[in-house]
Amino acid sequence: VGWWSYIFYSLNIHNTYRDISTKKKYFKNILNRIIFIKFRKKTMILNIDKQLRNNFPEINVNLIQINDVKIKKINEQLEKVKIEIIKNVRNKYEINSLKDQHTVKVYRNFFWKIGIDPTKIRPAAEALIRRVVAGKAIPKINTLVDAYNLASIETGIAFAAFDTDTLNGDLLMRFAEKGEQFQGIGMKKLFILKGEEIVISNNGKLIAIYPYRDAENTKVTENTKNVTMITCGVPGINDKILSNATQIACSYIINFCDGKNHC
Repeated sequence: VGWWSYIFYSLNIHNTYRDISTKKKYFKNILNRIIFIKFRKKTMILNIDKQLRNNFPEINVNLIQINDVKIKKINEQLEKVKIEIIKNVRNKYEINSLKDQHTVKVYRNFFWKIGIDPTKIRPAAEALIRRVVAGKAIPKINTLVDAYNLASIETGIAFAAFDTDTLNGDLLMRFAEKGEQFQGIGMKKLFILKGEEIVISNNGKLIAIYPYRDAENTKVTENTKNVTMITCGVPGINDKILSNATQIACSYIINFCDGKNHC
């Protein structure tokens, strides 16, 4: 990730902060947090299974960890930014032609290839954008989930996030094994996997069906202090698009969910 471009991008986020003192404070906040992320001694890794890599050589993901976050139910400043982005998205898209947008098409194509009908289970970013364009409200979960959902609406890219303190060791992206069980956020019953889905596992337990459903037992809540976020790439999404989406999501999360201690 280009951290210096990230810093300058963050400082100019839609000109949200116009006075110099506030920009300086925000700059210091961003810089401190990036130094922590960049130079922490132990960094979690997401490994991609060889079979999955062979089947989808172009698949790419970004993983980043942000610590000492302060998550609330709602943030007034976040809600103001949300209004602006919703307005822009409604001006940018039309519901009938949304499926023809590049990012929407490549996620849909990927879904078909892994046995998911995207007309029944929408890719995450498309589902959010459709709600916005249709004039519906965006679900309010908490400030961190709302922040990366906003980035998803803005960029068309899907994200996943986990409470780092519920994880143990590195992550593995692989094909599911037939008969594996998964409990997604809000699911009352276990979902039995067919064996063609792509999953992310940690220390033997499934934490996501990639790239659209996170697990209940690792979800981000208002009690979460440390977050692991994945920017979910698919074939057809290049590194520049993926990196830009990561930067936007990180900027929103650090801005609206910042803790007091950075190091």
